[in-house]
Amino acid sequence: CCLPNSFTEAMKSQPKLEGWDCHWTYYSGLAISAVGTLFVTSSFLALGFTGTFLGDYFGILMEEKVTSFPFSILDNPMYWGSTAIYLGWSLMHASPAGLLLTAVVAISYTIAVLYEGPFTEEIYRRKQKGVKSK
Repeated sequence: CCLPNSFTEAMKSQPKLEGWDCHWTYYSGLAISAVGTLFVTSSFLALGFTGTFLGDYFGILMEEKVTSFPFSILDNPMYWGSTAIYLGWSLMHASPAGLLLTAVVAISYTIAVLYEGPFTEEIYRRKQKGVKSK
């Protein structure tokens, strides 16, 4: 998972939080980024290419909703893993601008989940209902 260049450039062009520009914050950010990368990568592996890139919106469904790791740990692990990567990167660079942009990302994902979550539940409910009636 790679961060957009615009995110990195926004952080670099803004002042750092000097009190956070230390080893402890850097390594905390690195750990948070590593966990985020684990969630994003394992989500992709669990969903595959089609499941990752909106296959359900085009009627290309998995046999059933994926509930194995990382989905067994948290809902929407790709979104929250990505958010963790942004947060970790912001901490690694002691960037208040990065923290603000991370908050924007988290809010955007939260809004997306409000729409996507019920949609996903409904399409798999319908699929399961269709399988049972056959």
